[in-house]
Amino acid sequence: MAHTVNSIVINAPYGKVFDLSNDIGRWKEFFSEYTESQVLEKGENRLTFKLSHQNGTSWKSYRLLFKDDNFAYACRVEPMFPFEYMKILWLYRQVNGGVEMTWVQDFKMDKNAKYTDEQVEGMINKHSQENLKRFKEIIEKEANG
Repeated sequence: MAHTVNSIVINAPYGKVFDLSNDIGRWKEFFSEYTESQVLEKGENRLTFKLSHQNGTSWKSYRLLFKDDNFAYACRVEPMFPFEYMKILWLYRQVNGGVEMTWVQDFKMDKNAKYTDEQVEGMINKHSQENLKRFKEIIEKEANG
């Protein structure tokens, strides 16, 4: 099993950080590697969505939003490959200077995948840090105009 944890502090009100960071339709703007981000179904606090990566792959996931409890949970659904599983937790915490947003990812690569858990852990850490900076820039610009 692989595990990553990455955080950033965003100088904006909690409601704005939570709402913008969970606006799936805008994820192609927030994440440098996505070419499409589309909500397929929307329930009370559950979203089913499709993401397309610049490498040509696409997958469906679901996301549970718990705004009052300061977190969101997501799980990749189909196709699972190249993972055996991928679970993601986003935590939000008020701190001096704004809201600390933390991404925790637990996953295991399929035995037939091109990369190992350790290799993908490194890639996810690198991309998470880059993308968290994008989230910070975009959300702070919109919140503080």
